[in-house]
Amino acid sequence: MIISFQVSDTEVVTKLENSFELYADNFANWAEQTQGSTQMSVWTMLAENNIGASLQHYNPLIDDLVRDAFAIPANWELRAEMPFGSIEAPANDKDYMDDEKRFKVLK
Repeated sequence: MIISFQVSDTEVVTKLENSFELYADNFANWAEQTQGSTQMSVWTMLAENNIGASLQHYNPLIDDLVRDAFAIPANWELRAEMPFGSIEAPANDKDYMDDEKRFKVLK
């Protein structure tokens, strides 16, 4: 098993906030949105190559342990962990709510 860590570089976010004051309030949100896009892209690539993965959020419980074990810089904020490797068994089926309840179409 290999683990991919998703992190936000807080120094970069702060630098952008200071450089573009008009948009400063948005950079933290945009960093989070980037996390979601990256996680989805990595997961999709792994799935397309028949590699199993799961996205896990144990933060902040494991942050210090992970930082120490993998020499992650202090300015990198750990957001999620994605262990991946061989698929030992197919994923269990999930129940989903109806799309009519899950999505709202505005006209």
